[in-house]
Amino acid sequence: MIKRKIYQKILDWKKTTNGKKALLIEGARRIGKSTVAEEFGKNEYKSYIIVDFNVAGKKVLSSFDNLNDLDIFFQTLSLEYNTRLYNRESLIVFDEIQKFPKAREAIKYLVADGRYDYIETGSLISIRENVENITIPSEERKLKMYPLDFEEFMIYMGEELLVEYIKDCHKKRFPLERERHNKAMHLFKEYILVGGMPQSVIAFKENGRDFYAADIEKRDILELYRDDIKKATKRYNSRVSAIFENIPGYLSTHEKKVVLSKIESGAVFDRYDEPLFWLEDSMICNLCYKCNDPNVGMALNKNESAVKCYMGDTGLLVSHAFAENEITEQALYTSIMNGKLSLNEGMLYENVIAQIIAAKGKKLYFYTRYNAEKRRNDIEIDFLLSNESKTNYRINPVEVKSSKNYSAPSIEKFVEIFKRKVENPMIVHPKNLVEVNGILRMPPYMFALCE
Repeated sequence: MIKRKIYQKILDWKKTTNGKKALLIEGARRIGKSTVAEEFGKNEYKSYIIVDFNVAGKKVLSSFDNLNDLDIFFQTLSLEYNTRLYNRESLIVFDEIQKFPKAREAIKYLVADGRYDYIETGSLISIRENVENITIPSEERKLKMYPLDFEEFMIYMGEELLVEYIKDCHKKRFPLERERHNKAMHLFKEYILVGGMPQSVIAFKENGRDFYAADIEKRDILELYRDDIKKATKRYNSRVSAIFENIPGYLSTHEKKVVLSKIESGAVFDRYDEPLFWLEDSMICNLCYKCNDPNVGMALNKNESAVKCYMGDTGLLVSHAFAENEITEQALYTSIMNGKLSLNEGMLYENVIAQIIAAKGKKLYFYTRYNAEKRRNDIEIDFLLSNESKTNYRINPVEVKSSKNYSAPSIEKFVEIFKRKVENPMIVHPKNLVEVNGILRMPPYMFALCE
């Protein structure tokens, strides 16, 4: 089993709510929601039932039509799943609940009954067609689940001591000893290529760190995503598909923004708000919007017509961006592990940093300033992080560099312009930790492991 951090959060929910709220675990397909819910049921309850709405029979589905007699409802579940339920000692999991919204609506009455605990798992929870004609229960706590983060990957690969060492170095602002830095960078590059989808990570480890074995699993997941997209509402599923298929193309450009003209002539963002929302809500993608004026807050100055669309898992981006024969020939892996992929490597580094930030529960924003005299952007900041304080608002600008040799005029100009609001400017780069002119230059493995 892969040890997932979300397990402790689920345990906190159980202890603090004491049956007064259900838990809704949201996440992309194939990230391990069902697995962690089942493991939790096994470990923390006397008995548990998993109702998988992908395969639930008519008797189970029809039992939701009449919740006036909950004794009969629970009797039906107990008999259909051949599991005895115990008062306050049993868990009922509604798996893939977006397939059957009526079950989500029923949570209100089931929680009020108080006999058992409930976990719901699903994706596309907020899509219009999945919430039409139902009352969203207030007796529901939401928890987002993401692919394995770098720490979970490291621990699964048996590198727990290295994780502790990196965290200690970050706390003390010390660079790692050279050999350990090289090892940490090697592991981070493995993480970029393999990603955090559990099936891919397991295949990689169980097959002697075989990238191709991981790639097979990732391509299966990408096909599953394409099938899900086809099932999206007909009025916009073709536009969802067009954006999804163009993600590697967008991210391989200098600005990395979504360019609608590549999809259709004369396209406007008003026609693409629902497709973009679909990709974000499914957690297949992480959207990053331009902030026009970070001086007064990001959300208030979001430019919705300037957006970057990152893949939710960088390992999936690798398989999405490169043809299968490129992967099979292993040349791609050699280039990335040796730091010789140039532009596309920058795309992967930026995507993985976006993935790390999103998994920490932060919204993604970027900033650019156009210089009319030079006819180009003279400031480009990849990510803006807020300290989220309402009384002492501060910005942490982050630039991502995939090369060891680079200049940093953008972040220096940004700090000069917004110095009253800037708190911790940083550059994420492949070299060891160092601070230059008040800007912390941090290796990506350390950025991934720091709070």
